Amino acid sequence: MTAMESLTIDDLASGGIITNYYCSSKCAHCLYASSPQWEKRYMNPASAARIFRTIRSLGCDAVHIGGGEPFLNIPALEEILKTAHEEKVAIEYVETNSSWFHDEESATRTLLALKKHGLTTLLISISPFHNEYIPFRKVRGVIGACERADIMVFPWTRDFYKDLSALDDDKVHSLSEYAAKFGKNYLRDIPVRYPLNLRGRAIETYRTVFTLKPLAEILENRGCRELASTSHFHIDLFERYIPGLCSGFTIALDDLDEELDFREYPIITMMHTDGIGAFLDYAKREYGFIPEEAYLSKCHLCLAIRKFMVLEKNLRPAELSPHDYYRFL
Repeated sequence: MTAMESLTIDDLASGGIITNYYCSSKCAHCLYASSPQWEKRYMNPASAARIFRTIRSLGCDAVHIGGGEPFLNIPALEEILKTAHEEKVAIEYVETNSSWFHDEESATRTLLALKKHGLTTLLISISPFHNEYIPFRKVRGVIGACERADIMVFPWTRDFYKDLSALDDDKVHSLSEYAAKFGKNYLRDIPVRYPLNLRGRAIETYRTVFTLKPLAEILENRGCRELASTSHFHIDLFERYIPGLCSGFTIALDDLDEELDFREYPIITMMHTDGIGAFLDYAKREYGFIPEEAYLSKCHLCLAIRKFMVLEKNLRPAELSPHDYYRFL
């Protein structure tokens, strides 16, 4: 690998921390394969402090908090907010699916307590994917509690508010119900209305919706330069950096700000330098992977290879972690 082709993460632009992977939902589009199946582990203050110091040292002084569902452990979330303040890292917003809502009065008390430690804005998930698990009544309730607590609301996304309002907001509703209500192409049209990453669990959801591309066309892609992107990075509770929204790939916090060693990160560096064709050749040669004839994208093929390595060959390389990500897709 030449110096020009090397991968170094040394200038963070904008991103967030993943406090937990366990979630009250198992959304069909989830980039990080969150679900109730995950072990109930949450970022601790010591890890948060190390992460915030690293983020600041690499030029980023504000992040968001996401999951999983961060509000499933409110005392732990409070500690993360305190730690961010101590380390002089601003919290732009905290994400929530609103599953924790019981009534507006208790929700308001929760938000006021968190506000004391730096909560200013709540990104509230509003989508048919979330509505498969969370009644819209809870979402409305959290919005109301934000108004009472003077917490800003970042609706993600406002465009679906009318859709969810058209169905009984005391109940959850399947994607098939939305298709019955709004038309058979409802699922296909969501990415036009919603900045959806067709990675993670979304690949399985959309592989039968969109036309697949022949393998030969997929292999025309060269190096995956998106692995070097820091425009929307994430660092999880295990102190692992997720490069370029490529969930299931991680880099140790201590390996940031220096050239990645290809001996420690053979797959990530191979993908960055030579692309999906080289990774496919490697998987075929070393592990007997047999590709299908067509995929949604190079990301679909990449995930298929990684799932094969972790689940079928029982490999546990650190760069393909957390390993439960592959189990819970």
